[in-house]
Amino acid sequence: MQKQRRNGRTSTNIYIGDEIAHLRGLNLRGLRSRWHGVFQKAAPAHLNQHLLFAVIAYRLQADRFGDLDHATKQMLNGLVAKEVGPALSARLASFDQKRTKLAPGTVLVREWDRQSQRVMVLADGFAWNGQTFDSLSKVAFAITGTKWNGPRFFGLRDREDRLDKLAQP
Repeated sequence: MQKQRRNGRTSTNIYIGDEIAHLRGLNLRGLRSRWHGVFQKAAPAHLNQHLLFAVIAYRLQADRFGDLDHATKQMLNGLVAKEVGPALSARLASFDQKRTKLAPGTVLVREWDRQSQRVMVLADGFAWNGQTFDSLSKVAFAITGTKWNGPRFFGLRDREDRLDKLAQP
């Protein structure tokens, strides 16, 4: 079954994982051909097989599930144009904090050891079990007895802090 895309391209209702698995099996010539089919123009000559695969796979997924939001695109375009090194890390950190800012009064719920744990966000910290903590990581430690990234423990981040991975040489 053919499905019309907003950009005029058509796509069959094939599972995206199957499409990407097929891309992995293509050689450089096959990827250049697929590029032409996806972008309606020849692939840039300087792109190697790995980059061709990555860009095509991204485009297929963005077409199927939606692309980055406008604010994220603007932030990334601005970074590429003028920032590197520590300035880039600081800007990414502020962008990440904006996404996880919690309003006082918010209640975070996490099940741990078959018990529901409720944490109230305060203006100056977090309340749990009659105690006040200055970070979610300290709350997570009090609950589990082991060190955790607090936002990750409470489901506010999918992975460990992305900045640490980006900043590593």
